[in-house]
Amino acid sequence: MQRQLLLSIGSLLISFSSLIAAPIDSVGVENLNGKKLIVHKVEPKENYYSISRKYLVSPQTTINYNNNKGLQIGVLIKVPTERAFANRVITVPVTSTTISGAKMEIVKYKVGAKETFYSIAKKFNTSVDALKQLNNISSNSLTAGRIIKIRYGTLTAEVTPPTPIILPKIFTEGTAGSSQIDSSLNAGDRLKLPPSRYGLREIDDHGVAIWIADESLDGTKMLALHRTAPIGTVVKVTNPMTSKSTFAKVVGKFTENESTRDVMIVVTKATADLIGALDRRFQVNIVYGVQNE
Repeated sequence: MQRQLLLSIGSLLISFSSLIAAPIDSVGVENLNGKKLIVHKVEPKENYYSISRKYLVSPQTTINYNNNKGLQIGVLIKVPTERAFANRVITVPVTSTTISGAKMEIVKYKVGAKETFYSIAKKFNTSVDALKQLNNISSNSLTAGRIIKIRYGTLTAEVTPPTPIILPKIFTEGTAGSSQIDSSLNAGDRLKLPPSRYGLREIDDHGVAIWIADESLDGTKMLALHRTAPIGTVVKVTNPMTSKSTFAKVVGKFTENESTRDVMIVVTKATADLIGALDRRFQVNIVYGVQNE
């Protein structure tokens, strides 16, 4: 029985010593009057109590040292311990790779508030040991405002440029066969351009127009009915008596009857009013485009 008790105590001691010797998930360690001051980065769902238990210290000590500031994910706090601070020098073999054309230089850097060797090394893509060696520093502590040296530079090795992506040719203004529309032109000026600019064939016609009031057409909008123009075509309608022009959208065809027997286009009352039509039947010039066949 006594032997079993001794074995149990021995197992507990071994487990405890293993816990102390195990690497602790911290950002870094600083020297606080010869004692270890652990710098910890807050993880999700952590609080002062869980962090203090992780480092085997009193929660109240941790709270007091950090002035009970609010904890958020990613915030750095410091955990004071009673463990002696010991500088350990670990020699790590460094494999150096020389890159042709590399230009490295040493620059001076001012340590900011709450910055550590770890955060600075991560920022400049280097290691903590490299920073300490360059600055001839053996301790792990850094004070805000201190000027340290950092090896910094760029690589100028020859790099093969990426293969450019060849896009379909886009014609610019004035080039025959262009299908690009210049948005800086208003609608009237666009119709003065060559029809080929739009990939369209221009139709220029003149004849009699009539305006109608029909339930199927919204009389307040610029709409038209045409015998042959495709639905959706925008037609420029000009009254030669007033030289006024407007644009109407073709929404359908019209059937021939007594009132539309010799009519070229049927428009809404709003369209007729804009070009100054005095009668229900009036002469117009129209221009529109259709796709080249």
